[in-house]
Amino acid sequence: MTRNYQKFFPPGTQRGGTDRQLSPLEELGWQPHFAQQISSDELVGTPPVRVVEVHRNGLHVIGSAVDEVVPPRADATVGDWILLDPGHVPSSRVLERKSLLKRRAPGTDRQVQLIAANIETAFIVSSCNQDFNIARLERYVAVCFEAEIDPVILLTKSDLVSDPQAFADEAAAISKLAPVITLDARGDQPKSKLADWCKPGKTVAFLGSSGVGKSTLANALSGTRSIATQAIREDDAKGRHTTTRRQLHLVSGGCLVLDTPGMRELQLMDAASGIEDLFADLNELSANCRFKDCRHETEPGCAVQNAIQSGDLDGARLQRWRKLKAEEAFNSASLAERRSKDKAFGKMVRRVVKAKENRNRRTE
Repeated sequence: MTRNYQKFFPPGTQRGGTDRQLSPLEELGWQPHFAQQISSDELVGTPPVRVVEVHRNGLHVIGSAVDEVVPPRADATVGDWILLDPGHVPSSRVLERKSLLKRRAPGTDRQVQLIAANIETAFIVSSCNQDFNIARLERYVAVCFEAEIDPVILLTKSDLVSDPQAFADEAAAISKLAPVITLDARGDQPKSKLADWCKPGKTVAFLGSSGVGKSTLANALSGTRSIATQAIREDDAKGRHTTTRRQLHLVSGGCLVLDTPGMRELQLMDAASGIEDLFADLNELSANCRFKDCRHETEPGCAVQNAIQSGDLDGARLQRWRKLKAEEAFNSASLAERRSKDKAFGKMVRRVVKAKENRNRRTE
C-alpha cells in the first residue's frame, strides 16, 4: 500500500483550498518550515514527533501515531520537533527551529538553559500589583525579540487597583512592537482578547513570575481546570510556584499553549540584537549625537541627554539600557570562554585517547 505523505507537507500543496481540517501533525504545530527539512524517505523510518513535556527522566513526545516518553537529551526542549528513530532513539534528529527561548542558567557554571522552541507568540504576564516591574518586562521582551517571537504584554488582576490604565501606559512605553492588553484571567476575556494570536496550529507561551495568572490564563483558553493554580500571598502579593515543569497543552479546536514555571531570574545572553530592537528609540537618538562613540554621559552634543533634559526620554530607561547591554556582553563573553575551554578540553581528550591507541598498537 502506498503511504500518503501529503498530510506532512504545507497546506498549499493539498487540494481543496485552505478551509480544510488540519492533519494531526498540523494540529501539533507542523509547518512548512519543518516539512522543508525532510524527505519522504526519512518519514518512512523516522516519523516527526513534537516534545510536549520535559521530565528529568525523559521527553514526552507526540506525533501522528506516537505518544510515548523517550530518553532525555541536552539538545532538545519543549516545543522541539524530532525525527524519531525507533530503532536507535539517541540518533533521532532535532529539526531546525523557527524560534528558541533561552537564558543563562541560574548558578555560576555559565550554562545555557533552553526554555522553549518553536513558539509564535509569547504572552508576557504581569499583575497590576507589587509584581509589576518594568525592568523585568523589558527583559522578557528583549528575549522574545532576539528569538523572533511576537511579544504581547498581558496585565492581570486589574480589579485590585483603582487605575489599571496607569500600568498599561507604563507597559506600552516599553516598545511599539509589544501590544499591551489588560484583562481578567478568569472568565471569557482571555478567549476573546487573545483570539487573534491563538489560531489552530499556532503555539503560544505564557511567561512571567509566579502567581501572575499564567496557569489560570491557560485554563481559560482551554475551557478546563486541568492546570493547577494557587492564590497569591496576601502579605506581599507574591505568587506560589504551581507549575513545576514546562508543558504544551493542546486546546481543543485551537492553539497549543505552553505553561511555564515562574522564573525568578532571567539573565540575558546572546541577545544583543534583541536589546537593540527593544531600545530602538535610544538607538535612533544615538545616531544624532555629535560623536559616534558618545557614551551619553557628559559629552557635548549628546542627543540622548538632550532628550532626557527636555523630558522626551526617561533617564531610568537609559540606565536600564546600559545595565542590560553590560549584562548581556558579560554573559555572552563568559559563555564564549566556557565554550572555548570545553573545546580545548575535548581536543586534549582526543589527543590522549589517540596517543593511548598508538601505544597499544605498538605493543601488539
